[in-house]
Amino acid sequence: MKHLIAKIVKIIVIAYVVIASGIFIFQEKIIFHPEELSADYSFEFDNTYKEVFLKTEQESELNGLVFFSNLSESKGTILYFHGNASNIQRWGEYAVDFTSIGYNVVMFDYPGFGKSKGDISEDILYSDSEDIWKWTKSNFPSSNFIIYGRSLGSALALHLAEQHEPTQLILETPFYKLIQNRFSFMVPFGLKYEFLSFEFIQNVNCPITIFHGTNDQTVPISEANKLRRYLDNNDKFIIIEGGGHKNLRKYELYHSELNKALN
Repeated sequence: MKHLIAKIVKIIVIAYVVIASGIFIFQEKIIFHPEELSADYSFEFDNTYKEVFLKTEQESELNGLVFFSNLSESKGTILYFHGNASNIQRWGEYAVDFTSIGYNVVMFDYPGFGKSKGDISEDILYSDSEDIWKWTKSNFPSSNFIIYGRSLGSALALHLAEQHEPTQLILETPFYKLIQNRFSFMVPFGLKYEFLSFEFIQNVNCPITIFHGTNDQTVPISEANKLRRYLDNNDKFIIIEGGGHKNLRKYELYHSELNKALN
Protein backbone atom coordinates (compact mmCIF):
# COMPACT_ATOMS: atom_id res chain seq x y z
CA MET A 1 0.00 0.00 0.00
CA LYS A 2 2.80 2.41 0.96
CA HIS A 3 4.59 1.52 -2.27
CA LEU A 4 1.45 2.34 -4.28
CA ILE A 5 0.99 5.70 -2.52
CA ALA A 6 4.65 6.58 -3.09
CA LYS A 7 4.28 5.71 -6.77
CA ILE A 8 1.16 7.89 -7.12
CA VAL A 9 2.87 10.81 -5.38
CA LYS A 10 5.87 10.42 -7.69
CA ILE A 11 3.63 10.48 -10.78
CA ILE A 12 1.84 13.59 -9.50
CA VAL A 13 5.14 15.38 -8.82
CA ILE A 14 6.53 14.47 -12.25
CA ALA A 15 3.31 15.59 -13.96
CA TYR A 16 3.38 18.89 -12.04
CA VAL A 17 7.01 19.56 -13.01
CA VAL A 18 6.31 18.70 -16.67
CA ILE A 19 3.23 20.96 -16.82
CA ALA A 20 4.92 23.85 -14.97
CA SER A 21 7.99 23.56 -17.21
CA GLY A 22 5.78 23.48 -20.30
CA ILE A 23 4.00 26.66 -19.20
CA PHE A 24 7.34 28.41 -18.75
CA ILE A 25 8.79 27.23 -22.07
CA PHE A 26 5.69 27.88 -24.15
CA GLN A 27 4.43 30.95 -22.32
CA GLU A 28 4.23 33.11 -25.48
CA LYS A 29 1.88 30.60 -27.09
CA ILE A 30 -0.22 30.48 -23.93
CA ILE A 31 -0.41 34.26 -23.44
CA PHE A 32 -0.69 35.44 -27.05
CA HIS A 33 -3.09 34.11 -29.68
CA PRO A 34 -2.42 36.21 -32.77
CA GLU A 35 -3.98 35.71 -36.18
CA GLU A 36 -1.71 36.80 -38.99
CA LEU A 37 -2.90 38.59 -42.12
CA SER A 38 -1.27 38.67 -45.53
CA ALA A 39 0.40 41.91 -46.57
CA ASP A 40 -2.24 42.48 -49.26
CA TYR A 41 -5.19 41.80 -46.98
CA SER A 42 -7.95 44.39 -47.42
CA PHE A 43 -9.79 45.38 -44.25
CA GLU A 44 -13.56 45.64 -44.31
CA PHE A 45 -15.46 47.98 -42.00
CA ASP A 46 -18.60 50.07 -42.12
CA ASN A 47 -16.64 52.92 -40.52
CA THR A 48 -14.45 55.27 -42.53
CA TYR A 49 -10.84 54.30 -41.82
CA LYS A 50 -7.25 54.73 -42.94
CA GLU A 51 -4.54 52.07 -42.83
CA VAL A 52 -1.13 53.14 -41.49
CA PHE A 53 2.28 51.62 -40.74
CA LEU A 54 4.83 52.48 -38.06
CA LYS A 55 8.47 51.41 -37.66
CA THR A 56 9.39 51.52 -33.97
CA GLU A 57 12.65 51.86 -32.07
CA GLN A 58 12.47 48.13 -31.29
CA GLU A 59 12.44 47.41 -35.04
CA SER A 60 8.80 46.38 -34.95
CA GLU A 61 6.85 47.07 -38.13
CA LEU A 62 3.39 47.80 -36.83
CA ASN A 63 0.19 47.91 -38.84
CA GLY A 64 -2.57 50.17 -37.59
CA LEU A 65 -5.95 51.61 -38.42
CA VAL A 66 -7.37 55.07 -37.84
CA PHE A 67 -11.15 55.29 -37.62
CA PHE A 68 -12.68 58.71 -38.09
CA SER A 69 -15.41 60.40 -36.10
CA ASN A 70 -18.90 60.37 -37.58
CA LEU A 71 -19.25 64.03 -36.62
CA SER A 72 -17.97 66.87 -38.75
CA GLU A 73 -15.65 67.88 -35.92
CA SER A 74 -13.97 65.31 -33.69
CA LYS A 75 -14.42 65.50 -29.92
CA GLY A 76 -11.02 63.94 -29.36
CA THR A 77 -8.74 60.97 -30.04
CA ILE A 78 -8.86 57.52 -28.45
CA LEU A 79 -5.75 55.36 -28.48
CA TYR A 80 -7.05 51.79 -28.18
CA PHE A 81 -4.92 48.83 -26.99
CA HIS A 82 -6.64 45.53 -27.74
CA GLY A 83 -6.57 42.09 -26.15
CA ASN A 84 -4.25 39.12 -26.53
CA ALA A 85 -5.87 37.44 -29.52
CA SER A 86 -6.84 37.83 -33.18
CA ASN A 87 -5.96 41.13 -34.95
CA ILE A 88 -7.36 44.57 -35.76
CA GLN A 89 -9.82 43.19 -38.30
CA ARG A 90 -11.72 41.86 -35.28
CA TRP A 91 -10.94 44.66 -32.84
CA GLY A 92 -11.70 47.35 -35.38
CA GLU A 93 -15.36 46.34 -35.24
CA TYR A 94 -15.52 47.99 -31.81
CA ALA A 95 -14.40 51.38 -33.08
CA VAL A 96 -18.02 52.29 -33.88
CA ASP A 97 -18.70 52.57 -30.13
CA PHE A 98 -16.46 55.64 -30.16
CA THR A 99 -16.75 57.06 -33.67
CA SER A 100 -20.55 57.12 -33.36
CA ILE A 101 -20.27 59.62 -30.51
CA GLY A 102 -17.65 61.80 -32.13
CA TYR A 103 -14.17 60.36 -31.53
CA ASN A 104 -11.30 59.36 -33.78
CA VAL A 105 -9.85 55.96 -32.85
CA VAL A 106 -6.26 54.80 -33.37
CA MET A 107 -5.60 51.07 -33.07
CA PHE A 108 -2.38 49.13 -33.79
CA ASP A 109 -1.67 45.41 -33.87
CA TYR A 110 1.14 44.02 -31.72
CA PRO A 111 4.15 42.29 -33.33
CA GLY A 112 3.04 38.99 -34.85
CA PHE A 113 -0.62 40.05 -34.98
CA GLY A 114 -2.28 40.77 -38.30
CA LYS A 115 0.21 42.45 -40.63
CA SER A 116 2.51 43.62 -37.82
CA LYS A 117 6.01 42.17 -37.78
CA GLY A 118 8.75 41.88 -35.17
CA ASP A 119 9.75 40.14 -31.97
CA ILE A 120 7.53 40.25 -28.91
CA SER A 121 8.33 40.66 -25.23
CA GLU A 122 6.91 42.69 -22.37
CA ASP A 123 9.57 45.39 -22.76
CA ILE A 124 9.05 45.55 -26.53
CA LEU A 125 5.31 46.01 -26.04
CA TYR A 126 5.91 48.88 -23.61
CA SER A 127 8.43 50.50 -25.95
CA ASP A 128 6.19 50.06 -28.99
CA SER A 129 3.24 51.58 -27.12
CA GLU A 130 5.39 54.62 -26.39
CA ASP A 131 6.16 54.99 -30.09
CA ILE A 132 2.46 54.58 -30.90
CA TRP A 133 1.68 57.34 -28.39
CA LYS A 134 4.18 59.69 -30.01
CA TRP A 135 2.93 58.91 -33.51
CA THR A 136 -0.70 59.43 -32.52
CA LYS A 137 -0.04 62.68 -30.65
CA SER A 138 1.88 63.97 -33.66
CA ASN A 139 -0.65 62.96 -36.32
CA PHE A 140 -3.88 63.50 -34.38
CA PRO A 141 -3.17 66.27 -31.87
CA SER A 142 -6.08 66.92 -29.54
CA SER A 143 -6.78 68.60 -26.21
CA ASN A 144 -8.89 65.54 -25.41
CA PHE A 145 -6.64 62.51 -25.68
CA ILE A 146 -7.91 59.27 -24.14
CA ILE A 147 -6.17 55.92 -23.67
CA TYR A 148 -8.36 52.81 -23.74
CA GLY A 149 -7.07 49.37 -22.75
CA ARG A 150 -8.91 46.09 -23.04
CA SER A 151 -7.84 42.92 -21.18
CA LEU A 152 -4.11 42.45 -21.96
CA GLY A 153 -4.13 45.91 -23.51
CA SER A 154 -5.16 47.37 -20.14
CA ALA A 155 -1.64 46.73 -18.80
CA LEU A 156 -0.11 48.56 -21.77
CA ALA A 157 -2.61 51.40 -21.37
CA LEU A 158 -1.78 51.69 -17.66
CA HIS A 159 1.95 51.66 -18.29
CA LEU A 160 1.58 54.40 -20.89
CA ALA A 161 -0.73 56.50 -18.72
CA GLU A 162 1.80 56.20 -15.90
CA GLN A 163 4.46 57.76 -18.14
CA HIS A 164 2.25 60.50 -19.56
CA GLU A 165 -0.97 62.23 -18.61
CA PRO A 166 -3.84 61.64 -21.01
CA THR A 167 -7.17 63.34 -20.50
CA GLN A 168 -8.47 60.10 -19.08
CA LEU A 169 -7.85 56.35 -18.97
CA ILE A 170 -10.56 53.75 -19.64
CA LEU A 171 -9.97 50.08 -18.86
CA GLU A 172 -12.14 47.14 -19.89
CA THR A 173 -11.72 43.82 -18.02
CA PRO A 174 -8.30 44.72 -16.55
CA PHE A 175 -6.32 42.42 -14.27
CA TYR A 176 -4.28 43.05 -11.11
CA LYS A 177 -1.29 41.23 -12.58
CA LEU A 178 -0.90 38.67 -15.33
CA ILE A 179 -0.62 35.60 -13.12
CA GLN A 180 -3.78 35.60 -11.04
CA ASN A 181 -3.73 33.97 -7.61
CA ARG A 182 -5.71 30.96 -8.79
CA PHE A 183 -2.96 30.09 -11.32
CA SER A 184 0.17 31.08 -9.37
CA PHE A 185 0.84 27.53 -8.13
CA MET A 186 1.34 26.46 -11.76
CA VAL A 187 4.22 28.87 -12.38
CA PRO A 188 6.74 28.23 -9.59
CA PHE A 189 9.53 29.38 -11.92
CA GLY A 190 7.80 32.70 -12.65
CA LEU A 191 7.25 34.02 -16.16
CA LYS A 192 9.03 36.40 -18.50
CA TYR A 193 5.75 38.33 -18.59
CA GLU A 194 4.40 39.99 -15.47
CA PHE A 195 2.23 42.95 -16.61
CA LEU A 196 2.01 44.39 -13.09
CA SER A 197 -1.05 46.57 -13.57
CA PHE A 198 -1.33 47.25 -9.85
CA GLU A 199 2.07 48.97 -9.85
CA PHE A 200 1.33 51.14 -12.88
CA ILE A 201 -2.09 52.32 -11.68
CA GLN A 202 -0.61 53.83 -8.53
CA ASN A 203 1.20 56.47 -10.60
CA VAL A 204 -1.60 57.40 -12.99
CA ASN A 205 -2.68 61.02 -12.52
CA CYS A 206 -5.72 61.23 -14.78
CA PRO A 207 -9.34 60.14 -14.24
CA ILE A 208 -9.84 56.37 -14.53
CA THR A 209 -12.95 54.42 -15.52
CA ILE A 210 -12.97 50.62 -15.20
CA PHE A 211 -15.56 48.27 -16.73
CA HIS A 212 -15.85 44.69 -15.51
CA GLY A 213 -18.47 41.94 -15.61
CA THR A 214 -19.57 39.72 -12.76
CA ASN A 215 -19.43 36.60 -14.96
CA ASP A 216 -15.91 37.07 -16.34
CA GLN A 217 -14.31 33.60 -16.37
CA THR A 218 -11.01 34.81 -17.84
CA VAL A 219 -10.28 37.62 -15.39
CA PRO A 220 -12.58 37.16 -12.39
CA ILE A 221 -14.00 40.38 -11.02
CA SER A 222 -12.30 39.52 -7.72
CA GLU A 223 -8.94 40.14 -9.43
CA ALA A 224 -10.03 43.42 -10.98
CA ASN A 225 -11.52 44.51 -7.66
CA LYS A 226 -8.02 44.59 -6.20
CA LEU A 227 -7.34 47.65 -8.35
CA ARG A 228 -10.12 49.60 -6.64
CA ARG A 229 -7.93 50.45 -3.67
CA TYR A 230 -5.80 52.62 -5.97
CA LEU A 231 -8.70 54.61 -7.41
CA ASP A 232 -9.51 58.16 -6.36
CA ASN A 233 -12.97 59.32 -5.30
CA ASN A 234 -13.67 60.70 -8.77
CA ASP A 235 -12.64 57.49 -10.55
CA LYS A 236 -15.29 54.93 -11.49
CA PHE A 237 -15.49 51.14 -11.26
CA ILE A 238 -18.49 50.08 -13.34
CA ILE A 239 -19.82 46.58 -12.61
CA ILE A 240 -21.80 44.96 -15.44
CA GLU A 241 -24.10 42.40 -13.82
CA GLY A 242 -23.86 39.12 -15.77
CA GLY A 243 -21.21 40.49 -18.12
CA GLY A 244 -18.40 38.21 -19.27
CA HIS A 245 -14.92 38.85 -20.62
CA LYS A 246 -15.90 39.39 -24.25
CA ASN A 247 -19.42 40.76 -24.25
CA LEU A 248 -19.65 43.94 -22.17
CA ARG A 249 -20.62 46.02 -25.19
CA LYS A 250 -23.83 44.00 -25.45
CA TYR A 251 -25.04 45.65 -22.24
CA GLU A 252 -26.78 49.02 -22.23
CA LEU A 253 -25.03 49.96 -18.97
CA TYR A 254 -21.66 49.75 -20.71
CA HIS A 255 -22.74 52.18 -23.44
CA SER A 256 -24.51 54.61 -21.10
CA GLU A 257 -21.51 54.80 -18.76
CA LEU A 258 -19.07 54.98 -21.67
CA ASN A 259 -21.04 57.93 -23.07
CA LYS A 260 -20.93 59.64 -19.69
CA ALA A 261 -17.18 59.20 -19.48
CA LEU A 262 -16.55 60.45 -22.99
CA ASN A 263 -19.05 63.32 -22.96
